[in-house]
Amino acid sequence: MSLKIGVPSKGRLMEKTFDWFGARGVQMARTGSDREYAARVEGAEGVEMVLLSAGEIPRELAAGRIHLGVTGSDLVREKLADWDREVVELARLGFGHADLILAVPACWIDVDTLEDLDGAASAFRAAHGHRLRIATKYHRLVREFLRDVGVADYQLVDSQGATEGTVKNLTAEAIADITSTGETLRANHLKILSDGVIHRSQATLYMSRRADWDTGETGGARAVLASLADRLDLDLPGRE
Repeated sequence: MSLKIGVPSKGRLMEKTFDWFGARGVQMARTGSDREYAARVEGAEGVEMVLLSAGEIPRELAAGRIHLGVTGSDLVREKLADWDREVVELARLGFGHADLILAVPACWIDVDTLEDLDGAASAFRAAHGHRLRIATKYHRLVREFLRDVGVADYQLVDSQGATEGTVKNLTAEAIADITSTGETLRANHLKILSDGVIHRSQATLYMSRRADWDTGETGGARAVLASLADRLDLDLPGRE
């Protein structure tokens, strides 16, 4: 039985993932055209690579259809309600860094902290008759974060793209989005709250708790993982 590892299918995440494994003696590559999702792995017997979008990998891990997967820690926490019961974090890979943040218009000079935002949200509802809107695609992470810090008078507005433009377009008053440099935020006259970092994300190697690890005459994927872990210098925690 082969061990299936999900890898982002394009872009810098794919390239950096190939580099990370390659530096440890496991060579990964796409085969065929850019439209084909075929791949090969050399230097690790019994390992099969599955090319997926980064957003699909948490779902496939949780379903047990892949044994390992590389994706952003923000995506795992957003898409899996009890993520630590579905997957095990094996290694942070040191690339794909981005912060999920809360940002408000730069002209809100009196709003710099979450406490300020809480007060502004209450005042906004009193003045406008509806709750302050926060545009995001990270509903779970934002809702949990704001609940934990005591901000309640808001509503989330779904945004799957160009989130930074929603304030300018008057479809939201604030945003929660991923940023790496902050340049797009500044270009859209937005500022990050001083205590508004929700999650610091990076590419991470995860192990599925739901996958079939033991089927096979030679020990199944568990035996392949043990060999791969030696190559990658991974500490394997116990699985439930």
